Parts: sequence; C-alpha cells; structure tokens
Amino acid sequence: MRVSGLLASSALVSGVLAAPAFAITPAEVWQSWQDLSASYGQTVTTESVEQDGSSIVVTGLVLVQEDEGARVEGRVDQITFADNGDGTVGVTMSDSFPLTMTVTEESGDPVTVSVTVNQPGAEITASGDLANTRYDFAMPELTVALDRIEGVDADALDLVAQAKLTEVAGNYLFGGPEDKRTLDSSFTAASMNLTLTGKDLDPSPAEGEEAGPTDMNFALGMADLSGSTTGTILSPALMADLQAAMAAGLAATASFAAGATTYDMTIVDATGTTTIAGTGESTSVDFGLDSTGIRYGTAAKVVDMTFSTPDLPFPEVKLSYAEAAMNLLVPLAQTEAPADFAFLTKLVDLTVSDEVWGIFDPGAVLPRDPATIVIDTKGKAKVTADLADPAAMSGGGAPGELHALDITELRAKMAGAELTGAGAFTFDNTDLVTFGGMPAPTGKLDLKLVGGNALMQKLVTLGFLSEEDMMGANMMLSMFANPGPGEDELTSVLEFKDKGFYANGQRLQ
Repeated sequence: MRVSGLLASSALVSGVLAAPAFAITPAEVWQSWQDLSASYGQTVTTESVEQDGSSIVVTGLVLVQEDEGARVEGRVDQITFADNGDGTVGVTMSDSFPLTMTVTEESGDPVTVSVTVNQPGAEITASGDLANTRYDFAMPELTVALDRIEGVDADALDLVAQAKLTEVAGNYLFGGPEDKRTLDSSFTAASMNLTLTGKDLDPSPAEGEEAGPTDMNFALGMADLSGSTTGTILSPALMADLQAAMAAGLAATASFAAGATTYDMTIVDATGTTTIAGTGESTSVDFGLDSTGIRYGTAAKVVDMTFSTPDLPFPEVKLSYAEAAMNLLVPLAQTEAPADFAFLTKLVDLTVSDEVWGIFDPGAVLPRDPATIVIDTKGKAKVTADLADPAAMSGGGAPGELHALDITELRAKMAGAELTGAGAFTFDNTDLVTFGGMPAPTGKLDLKLVGGNALMQKLVTLGFLSEEDMMGANMMLSMFANPGPGEDELTSVLEFKDKGFYANGQRLQ
C-alpha cells in the first residue's frame, strides 16, 4: 500500500533553519502537499482554505489512499502554513488526528483498524523551492494509540496497544518530476516504547487442549534510534511492476539503527505461562535496491534472552551471544560482465544454559565454551536472465554463471574444537565436462582443525559415535589432512588446478 504521502503529512514536526538559498511561500507549500498526494493516487478534501494575513489556514483536511483491497483515511482538523519572514514556511497542525485503515480480503468481511496519532508541540519547517522542497522537523513526543478493531473475530479480542517516540527530529526532501521523484530523509529519536496488552476471549483450542481465554502482555523499549532513506520513487503505474520499475530507474537505500533494547512478553493460557525476555546492546538493518541488484544486512550485538514455558522440563532456557550478523548482495539484472555478489552469516560466542546441555550431556563431558560460526564469502557471477522477470526465470536453465568465489573467512567453534579456513577460486564456464557439469574451478582452500580428535573421543564416551565411526572418520581425515604443529591439530590444503583436485599436493581426481 502506498501511504508515503499520508505518512509525510502525519509526521508533522519541525526545526529551525538558517537562511536558505531559495524562498518558498505558504501557498507553494500547500500546493506541494496536494501535488504529492495526487501523484500517489490519494485524494485530498478540505472544509475550508483561508488566507489569514500571510498565512494559509486549512481546516477539516481529509486524506484518503485506496488500493485494491485496502483503504487508509486520515483527518486533521487544522493546518497552518505561516511565512517565517526568512524564505521558509512554518507548518503547525492539530495536536492529534485519527487514522483509519481498512483491509478487505477476497473472501471475507473487511477488517478496520482505527488509531489516534498524538503529536503535541509538533512543527515543520519547509525550505527550498516548489520543485525541491526540504522539510525539517522536530517533536517532543509522538504517540500512536490503538482505538479499536472492527471486523472478523474482532469481538473476541480485547486489545490495547500504543507506540511512543520521544525527542524526534529529522528532515526529508522531495524533488524531481511527478513520475520520478527523489527522496532523501533521515531521523533520530531518543527512545521508542511499544506496549501491547490483549485477551483472546474465544480461542479455538487444538485437539486435546482445554479451551479458555489467552492473555498476552508485550513491551519493547529501544534507545538512540536513527534511520535514513534515499532513492528514486516512480509513478504508481510503474511501481506496480517491479521489473518495469527497476528498468525505469527505481532505486532505494534505507538504514535503521538502535542502541540499548529490552523486550518482555508473557502469554497465559490454559496450559500455563510462557515468558520471553531479553536485552541487546545494539541493532541495525541496511537495505538497498536498484536496477543492478539488491542488498540486505542485519546485525545485533551483546544479546541476552530468557525463555520459559510449561512444556520445558526445567524452569527456563537462557541464551546469549556477543554478535550476530547477516549480509546478502545479489545481482538481479542481466549483465554483460560478471557482477559482485556476497553472503555473510555470523554468530559469535553463543552460550546456552546448563539445563539445555544437561539434556544430552548430564555429566559435562563436553566443554561448554561459547560457540561461534562465521561464513563470509564474496565473488562474481554473470547473470544471464533477469531475476526480477518471472517469465525469464521459468525457462528451467541456470540463470547465471559463477566466475569467482572468495571464502574470506570460514570458522566453526564448539565443544572444544575449532575449524578455520580461507580460500579463493575462479571458474571456467567453457569447461562443464571435467567436474560433471560444474564450471571447472582453479584455486585453493586452506583449512585447520584443532581439537577434532578430542571432540570425537568425547562423542564416543557419550554414545553419539561408535569406535568404528571414529576410526572411519579418522581414516577419511588422513586422506585430506596432515598433522599440524600443535597438539591435536590438522591442516589441509584443498586445491583445484590443471583440471584436477588435490589434497595437500596429492592428486585425488
């Protein structure tokens, strides 16, 4: 659903600028708002628009956005566009306004969600000119509170929800023609708190379970929030077709970051009480999309979680890790030359409570050191079919060619053993015969395993491996690895060259 115009109107917040290079009038800012809404298919109606000295006062503004199966409507009692006397325009509006969202599925009754947005003391300052208008905003507090839910099963819900941001500030700039607008925005907030309390008065129990009400309480708190968005936004007609939009120049980047985070959820039903609680030091999300490809990344640091449920054989599970991250870069458009791709997954210093270890290792045979896994790769691939085009992807053949792969870091550490490695390969796509349909690789991978034999011996003690299994594993390792300089250490160099596969210099294929 395209509600960017509505969201821009509902932010309604403000700051003070130094003298700008261009001047804009209250009438131009009001016209800019109407033009932006119209360009996204929104309708704007008012009860009155009056000139009050150099200011324009709009009363009874109603903005409606309708898409297939969805409708959003907001009403603001009063908006004032005032000439600041320095080439900028100050915008103030009612301290609160209602927002209603209705969604209708193909089969079923409509569901309507009504909320109230409260923004006391909010202002916005417009600067620049009609073609490129910048809005700087700041507000002491922004609260969105749920008023009611109407529709299917709504009578069975008793739900209270509220989101609150404090010390919000930022800016956004719209520019360019209507069919290809540019957007540049950023924001900060001192804190965000989300609370949700609900009761399902008529749940449908699973077979064998007792019926009864379900109560839920959820609270989330985040500090030091920030975010930014840049991009080119096309007309609604083009945005309906991703492939056409990307070919026409659709581009977007977005990032979000937050500092200290806490959350706590409690669910009470006929079976008992389930709780999930945790804290985190920082969180971030990064996204990018353009005609060449897509990238996505997330990261979190210093996370602690606690989980308990009546189904557990012990009171609770505790989990923590120092860092987790995931990054993905994928080329989407057909290319003449190989394009970059990348994949990273990382989980560092993961620990779980002793009760979990005790399920399969009650005697603490295995070392309970923190576990880590890191897979960090990048490379180049030639895309031979447009991945955003369903018709091109329905051909059945491979949509691309792998040309290079760098394993920047490979690391797996758990229960006293650690495997590390790094390497790089190139691929000959003209030779699909030597390795059975795979493009012939050239390159090598260096590996080191420390503590592997001790881990296998402990697994034998626990009964997870037999002596025969351990002997077979050691025989396999002897084919690919050599003893290293340290105790219980193996090293291996796996290499593809001269159309063959080598392990430590010995040709195996």
